[in-house]
Amino acid sequence: MAAAFDTLGAARDLETAGMDRAQAEAVASAIRAGQGDLATTADLAVVRADIAGTKSDIATLRWIVGVHFAISLATLAAVLAMAFRG
Repeated sequence: MAAAFDTLGAARDLETAGMDRAQAEAVASAIRAGQGDLATTADLAVVRADIAGTKSDIATLRWIVGVHFAISLATLAAVLAMAFRG
């Protein structure tokens, strides 16, 4: 789960650093609003699993294409051999 931003603590820190209270609260609120929906560890795990599955699918597809290419070459070689046998 994404860590929560402590707006009260941030506003107090900004106020302690010399900013007036209204500005400190506005800055802290703006930071909180700007965070939006952050990715969690669980979100990243789902994306990693999707990527891993895609890589597996691509590897399988490459193998299938390779087998079909090899069969096509063998067939072409057989047809050419029969055509030029003479």
